[in-house]
Amino acid sequence: MMLTEDVKTLVVERDIAFPQEKIWRALTQPHLIAEWLMSNDFAPKMDHRFSLRAEWGSVDCQVLEIEPTHVLSYTWDAMGLKSVVTWTLTPTGSGTRLRMEQSGFRPEQQQAYQGAQYGWQKFFTNLERVVGGLS
Repeated sequence: MMLTEDVKTLVVERDIAFPQEKIWRALTQPHLIAEWLMSNDFAPKMDHRFSLRAEWGSVDCQVLEIEPTHVLSYTWDAMGLKSVVTWTLTPTGSGTRLRMEQSGFRPEQQQAYQGAQYGWQKFFTNLERVVGGLS
């Protein structure tokens, strides 16, 4: 039996000066996801199974929740880490507050947690650059 309070959640939030619709496109269109995250076969459909692929390996995912321009959630299963990534988009006066929550890091996965902290910051920067290039 695993105690849930031992499980860590990583949260990255950033205010992005673009409308939700543009950010949503970058989160859900495969060719755009490939530009900021990894190559993939994503489709914005409930229960869709997809993989994210990088030089180091791949991540098995499945869409859990999808509410266009507001919420996108999927499983993230890679190298022993079974977690859930949830994106939440909230409109602000100057654009959108983008929140990414990755939950499911077990106590022995401190290295994965730290790697994710570093990785998501980089992904957010790339995401912002991709969104900025959209017409």
